[in-house]
Amino acid sequence: STTQNRERSLGSLIVEIREELKEFVSTRAQMIKVELEEALAAAKIAVPLTLVALLLIATGFWLFTLAVVALIASALAGNPYAWFLAFLIVAVAWTALGAVAAFFAYSQFRGRGGFPKRTVEVLKADKVWLQTEARSHL
Repeated sequence: STTQNRERSLGSLIVEIREELKEFVSTRAQMIKVELEEALAAAKIAVPLTLVALLLIATGFWLFTLAVVALIASALAGNPYAWFLAFLIVAVAWTALGAVAAFFAYSQFRGRGGFPKRTVEVLKADKVWLQTEARSHL
């Protein structure tokens, strides 16, 4: 009778652990899904606004570039290569500034992870909790 109770207890314990594990995994999967859905909702708004912003910035950039080229060309007036040199000077300046910006952008991306941070923090806390529970039952 004691053996039968022990077996029933062990069997019910295994079923309970399995159900808790299913619930645990389901909860964590739901957390990841919600975080990704939030990111997607934000992207649906941000992407069109970003495209409009890029178009306007590009237009402004090209007009500014032409103004700088014209200013440099007028400073080089009398030189038969004034426009060529003006375009060359501006191209070198923009390329140098772009390289500096690319370096800083690369540095920022290199230091960041792409996975949802809140979920990773919760999973780390769960890992510590599970380790503590496992040690206390051994």
